[in-house]
Amino acid sequence: MNRITDSAPAQTVPPRRPSRTAWLRDPSRPRIHRAWIVAAVTFVTIIGGAAFNSLPGLLIDPLHTEFGWSRGEIGLAVSIDMALYGLTAPFAAALMDRFGIRRVVAVALSAVAAGALASVWMTAAWQLMLYWGLLVGLGTGSMAMAFSATVTNRWFVARRGLVTGILTAAGASGQLVFLPLCAWIVDGHGWRPASVTVALAALVVVPFVWLLMRDHPADVGLAPYGGAYVEKPAPAKGAATRAVRVLLDAARTGPFWLLAGTFAICGASTNGLIRTHFVPSAHDHGMPITAAASLLAVVGVFDVIGTIFSGWLTDRFDARRLLALYYALRGVSLLFLPMLLAPSVHPPMVFFIVFYGLDWVATVPPTLALCREQYGEDSAIVFGWVLASHQVGAALVAFLGGVARDAFGSYDVVWYAAGAMCATAALMALVIRRPRAGAA
Repeated sequence: MNRITDSAPAQTVPPRRPSRTAWLRDPSRPRIHRAWIVAAVTFVTIIGGAAFNSLPGLLIDPLHTEFGWSRGEIGLAVSIDMALYGLTAPFAAALMDRFGIRRVVAVALSAVAAGALASVWMTAAWQLMLYWGLLVGLGTGSMAMAFSATVTNRWFVARRGLVTGILTAAGASGQLVFLPLCAWIVDGHGWRPASVTVALAALVVVPFVWLLMRDHPADVGLAPYGGAYVEKPAPAKGAATRAVRVLLDAARTGPFWLLAGTFAICGASTNGLIRTHFVPSAHDHGMPITAAASLLAVVGVFDVIGTIFSGWLTDRFDARRLLALYYALRGVSLLFLPMLLAPSVHPPMVFFIVFYGLDWVATVPPTLALCREQYGEDSAIVFGWVLASHQVGAALVAFLGGVARDAFGSYDVVWYAAGAMCATAALMALVIRRPRAGAA
């Protein structure tokens, strides 16, 4: 019996490609979401980039001794770094939208490494300002808060608060790791090996960024953690223009200048003063560099605790009153600091360090809350400019603190002046007016 066949050849139907939703639910896919790998790389990157922040305060005395540069000249290089960090930060998100996170961060880390490594061969103060100020400032500014915020917003829908807290703690973790390490290197082997260590810390992270970091979950066919799949958006245009326009609009309002002024004093009394000048000031009183650096590293532990607790308080109390309280207590503690400095570490000094650590970035949640209250949907950009004022304040005091030490032979007048500035910030916070209903 003959088999009946069709005259037309049989057509092979290609297998149907599973939907993205089905793929996401596939039990065979990795149990660790790629978002957590990206977050881990971001954490390590922030630590590597923050390594340089541990260095300037440790090198003021060695550079002054070797080259005869004044502390004002050294402080000027640090101030350029801090100012560029702040002024680059508002545009960092625009750079990442235009060129991608991976490229921007890899170039930024390379700039930090180049600046730290080139300083090993410097012979003039202008080179210090070029390497530490320009290269490192632009590099660290490109990895400011915008980096962690961009990664969190793109890769996470669920657990955003947790990831934000973890990435915020990365800077403090870097300080905790590198401050004692660099102090030990400077004390036993000189400042050049410490600078090379910081450069290597930045360079080591670059391959991880290039191989493991991705700009968007869609690049690897994934949905954000806890969310639905979305296509990768086209590069944003006009982000930098919008940042400038928002600045011009906010600058016409009084609350902006009060917030920028208080946050400038915050930066002056933390990064500009304590981070830059605490170690050389303690060394002036006979305290070993390693001991002073260890105390400063402890600040990094408690600032995470203080920030979390401050966020909890900001949800429950008037942000203006919280800011006034934080600045007032900070000012009082600075007035007592000259009496606490001694050749050895004693309990009152430990109390000061713990308190200052709790208060270090406790000002961030209420300041951000006030920006949100005053400026609504533009609040994130406004806060970026307020953060820039924070770094400008830090830059001024990093420079002027060194000038004052050269002029008066001690840092006492610097501590007293900073205490008075904090009292001024407390008053400024209290006079910020509530916006009218619907104004924001």
